[in-house]
Amino acid sequence: MFKEIVKEKFSEVIKAIVPVVAIVLLLSVTLVPMPTHVVMVFFYGCILLMIGMVFFTIGSEQAMEPMGKYVGARITKTRKLWLILPLGFLLGFMITVSEPDLQVLANQVQSIPNSVLILSVSGGVAFFLVLALVRMVLGIPLQRMLVFFYLIAFGMAFFAPPDFLAVAFDSGGVTTGPMTVPFIMAFGVGVSALRGTKHSSQDSFGLIALCSIGPIIAVLLLSLIFRPENAVFQPITVPKVLHSLQLSGMFLAELPEYMEDLAQAIVPIAVFFGIFQFIALHLEKKALLRIVNGIVYTYVGLVLFLTGANVGFIPAGFDLGSILATLPYNWIIVPIGMLIGYFIIKAEPAVYVLMKQVEDITAGAISGQALQRSLSIGVSVSVGLAMVRVLTGIHLFYMLIPGYAIAIALSFIVPPVFTAIAFDSGGVASGPMTATFLLPFAMGACMTVGGNVVTDAFGVVTMVAMTPLIAIQCLGLIYKLQASRAPKPEVAADTLAGYGDYDIIDL
Repeated sequence: MFKEIVKEKFSEVIKAIVPVVAIVLLLSVTLVPMPTHVVMVFFYGCILLMIGMVFFTIGSEQAMEPMGKYVGARITKTRKLWLILPLGFLLGFMITVSEPDLQVLANQVQSIPNSVLILSVSGGVAFFLVLALVRMVLGIPLQRMLVFFYLIAFGMAFFAPPDFLAVAFDSGGVTTGPMTVPFIMAFGVGVSALRGTKHSSQDSFGLIALCSIGPIIAVLLLSLIFRPENAVFQPITVPKVLHSLQLSGMFLAELPEYMEDLAQAIVPIAVFFGIFQFIALHLEKKALLRIVNGIVYTYVGLVLFLTGANVGFIPAGFDLGSILATLPYNWIIVPIGMLIGYFIIKAEPAVYVLMKQVEDITAGAISGQALQRSLSIGVSVSVGLAMVRVLTGIHLFYMLIPGYAIAIALSFIVPPVFTAIAFDSGGVASGPMTATFLLPFAMGACMTVGGNVVTDAFGVVTMVAMTPLIAIQCLGLIYKLQASRAPKPEVAADTLAGYGDYDIIDL
């Protein structure tokens, strides 16, 4: 049974990673004269990344999702908000601190100390997770909260120093990655049962959407009291390797650091669950052992994934962007970026978690493949726009304000479940692959053309997080139009009166 699961996951991972590898390798032998040792490091990193994704996806299904559901369902049984909300804050803070995407972004934002950025962002996620839980319990429409808090975020952004603007919006994307998404979505499914309505499980979507706003507001608040250091961004380089032992030595040298960082991140969550198990859950031995195994798989998977991504992908992305920007026809970086963006979303671990969750909760009415295709199109457009910003220096607001205006306008037209899934997808799409490949890709190009890295290169993550909001809601609009044109059975008017937007999906 386990062999079959590994075989299935490995097949999925190969389909996800191979297109990106093929594009980079093809470019390296045609348009982009990348150093041989950089290509070799990239290829080696891909192998570790694929193995890591296999372990992580297995671990997520065996541990992170069940842990979230068990904790959410158990505290819901108490029906005590004074217990649910503080625990939600604590879990939101711990799970965000452990988020590998945030660690990657913090390392690349050289003007703000890592601990300051990580603690600010984690506090923002935790606070907004509490607000998201209140929304679920009280049945507040998601659109109203999105409009309200995005107006606050953009209002604050007009007064923020330029060096904080792109970083603030990028932080909203990276916090919802492979650790956060499975746990918080599963936690939401458990808590949604508190309302006990017909569509309470579908109401669990939207947690990631609100949790993505929290870091933006938190970092913008940080800009009012913290003055960034004058950091000079240095080119990302790879030491030349002369043989295979040196190549493997590069990755082995970095492995202990990621093992320690992820142990510090995952152990508190495991300890919390252990205490919760002892006090309240009392799971059977078989279920508990499955979760313990899943935690181990998650840990091993993330260590391998991040080692491969950070050591292999960051330098390759930086070199690729730098060399493309030196070409006489450097505009070609826009279509190449779009091509990479289309395929790179398939390599995001959290995307598979969201696809499975969507198919499960909507009973297959919303296809995971349709969701993934919509995400690919959205991310492709966003990377193309981000590359236009890098080449021209267009202010981030000229793209974010129209994009979010369209996304919020669509939220009043499409069925609410599509809005919730769309805003969740925005956070999911901007995961570790974006932080470790697309951001360095933009930074390399920006430094080559002489742009401002902080204002022009940063922002690619938030662009990746924005366009899926429109793409998924357009998918919802198509579903709604198809449903309206489908022949309806003749039923009494009083029977149809009870149907709402969610029932379009059921029908």
